[in-house]
Amino acid sequence: MSGVVVAGGAMTPFNRRKDGSGMRDWARAAFFDAVSDARLEARDIDALVVASESDFFTLQLNPAALIADELGLFGIAAQRVEGGGASGHLAVHAGAAMVMAGRARRVAVLGLEPSASHLPGAAVGALYGLSFDAWTDGMTGVDATSLYALSVQAFMEETGAGQDDFAAIAVRNRGNARANPNAHLPLDIAAADVAASPVIAQPYRRLDCSPLSDGAACVILAGAAGLPDGGAGRARIAGMGVANDRVRLGERARPGRFEAKGVAMRRALAEAGATVSEIGLAEIYDSYSGAQLQALDGLGLREDVVRAEREGVFAADGALPVNLSGGLLGQGAPVGATGVAQVLACALQLEDRYFGRRVATPPRYALADTHGGVATLNAVSLLEGAR
Repeated sequence: MSGVVVAGGAMTPFNRRKDGSGMRDWARAAFFDAVSDARLEARDIDALVVASESDFFTLQLNPAALIADELGLFGIAAQRVEGGGASGHLAVHAGAAMVMAGRARRVAVLGLEPSASHLPGAAVGALYGLSFDAWTDGMTGVDATSLYALSVQAFMEETGAGQDDFAAIAVRNRGNARANPNAHLPLDIAAADVAASPVIAQPYRRLDCSPLSDGAACVILAGAAGLPDGGAGRARIAGMGVANDRVRLGERARPGRFEAKGVAMRRALAEAGATVSEIGLAEIYDSYSGAQLQALDGLGLREDVVRAEREGVFAADGALPVNLSGGLLGQGAPVGATGVAQVLACALQLEDRYFGRRVATPPRYALADTHGGVATLNAVSLLEGAR
């Protein structure tokens, strides 16, 4: 058990920013709101971990030093973490490790990304292609949607999952986002709307895909001894796990299955001393609607995830509510901020103070799951509510 408390957190709205603001503005807003939520002051922070996926998006090398300067933090330890779509979540793990090792008492983990407003969509898609194997995929014109589509086609063949299942996820996550004031796509749509949207890469249509978003999210991590009230009432990170898979889909034994997620999950469960049956809430990396089902399968949250999906297990009122935030599909996907926002959502749900749709009764454990590539680099965290 890590014993690392999520002392506080905050996020900016995730959307396409056209108001003249930039990542420095979003960083300041998320950080100072997070510090306030933790009942601390900026001077109490002795380490900063910044997550951003791409220097092409930020147009800034060494962003940790810059952001520390923007926040008025000097003489602290500062570093940047990058791991594709898992960047923010890996930054949380890095911050937690600093606290666990005694190298910092209070760490600010800040994820940010100007994914939407800086570059045209086609350029962003080309850059995302470089997060796979740049030689064999990105530079040959293969994009993320095509690779995810190939993977989910194999999943469909093995499990019987269909486009109706994916449409149900797209509809539900956008609906969950309607209660989230920070969400990019809080939509009231039906399965027919998903089916009518343009095909991007079979079986995925436009509404099966998460949007390009701008934004920032921040959490403050500390040991109980580093907080004035000992972290009373706040959730803690109980277990963490990371695992990678082969980068090239064609070299995987089962390209439709997110098998490395299961490895990361087992590591997190072992560290927490928990079982799958004790998890009552999950924030899952749904970059595409079908990827949510693949992730739930890889994590081992249900033996038959297709059946569970059809029986309403993952609905807001189901046995295991998934993506009450709206997920990437509804809340949005500024890459460096995504994993941080997932951890924040889990913590606030466990504390019964989440700003969006809340779980009926806070469970003991909540799960945050993020990945880079097509589940190539997987990060999993189990958060535990205060007892």
